Amino acid sequence: MMDAYLYQRLGNGKVRCDLCSHRCVIKDGKRGICGVRENQKGELKSLVYGRLIAQHVDPIEKKPLFHVLPGTLSFSIATVGCNFRCRFCQNADIAQLPADREGMIMGESYTPEDVVAAALRADCRSIAYTYTEPTVFFEFAFDTAKLAHEKGLVNVFVTNGYMTSEALYMIQPYLDAANVDLKAFNDDFYKNQCAARRKHVMESLKLMKELGIFLEVTTLLIPGLNDDKKELEQLASFIVNDLGCETPWHISRFHPTYRLTDRSPTPVETIHQAREIGLNAGLRYVYCGNVPGDEGENTTCYSCGHALIRRWGFHISENNITNNKCPQCGVYIDGIGL
Repeated sequence: MMDAYLYQRLGNGKVRCDLCSHRCVIKDGKRGICGVRENQKGELKSLVYGRLIAQHVDPIEKKPLFHVLPGTLSFSIATVGCNFRCRFCQNADIAQLPADREGMIMGESYTPEDVVAAALRADCRSIAYTYTEPTVFFEFAFDTAKLAHEKGLVNVFVTNGYMTSEALYMIQPYLDAANVDLKAFNDDFYKNQCAARRKHVMESLKLMKELGIFLEVTTLLIPGLNDDKKELEQLASFIVNDLGCETPWHISRFHPTYRLTDRSPTPVETIHQAREIGLNAGLRYVYCGNVPGDEGENTTCYSCGHALIRRWGFHISENNITNNKCPQCGVYIDGIGL
């Protein structure tokens, strides 16, 4: 347990958490929506500092991050908890554990020094704060990221993008890149499927861009809920106009899970159509996710069409980029360490 960052005392024993855009007002003895931050006699505490429920060595492509240190390993960590209630949560067993199990907190104790040392031993080039929402274990992520930078490691968030501007300004010096879920481009989806509001995610994305955090965006396409052609055109237009045409967009295939089991898997044709929408909107890099072996997994030069990186799932079979440049025409290929 540790004192939480970014909160205000409101009087009468209440506090307001300013870490995520819910900005929960929490009474004494109660927790915020995330289930892992508790008001204890007028002081907000993190219940998950250093209590890791997951730690794995992953290819960075699994995040998915295709334009950050391709072909390298990323030491990936998470605690329990999430500030969303996605009905299609792919990691509900840990992300929704406090919500579904009467506030249960699980995880083994680690220090930031433990995590950084493990990452270096495993020959990882980065640390990924992932699997659940890194915002809810912000204190541990911040302390670890600061130490990781001192040791030459890159830090990446895989996030729903619901953190406040205060949190982003605080973590920015140590956060190199993020893959942000832009789950849909309609407000009803965010309200009914995630218990959140779309506008806050869009605000975070724009601020991350302004702060120089390298962005990749992921959208999980769910049949009948967020796969409307016009909506996808609007989403792609937002990425191009507000984040930049250099922002990679991952369009992933849905499989029934958690509390959303009445939908069939996304047809591969729908993924291909969405990719075409992104490319036609002017995006340089649009990828098909959860479709191993698909041509849409590969990176090609947006200028001359030369094959740059060939992938099969999370495995790279060929990488022709040198110093972030296409070997054929010399154009700059956006990313970190390409």
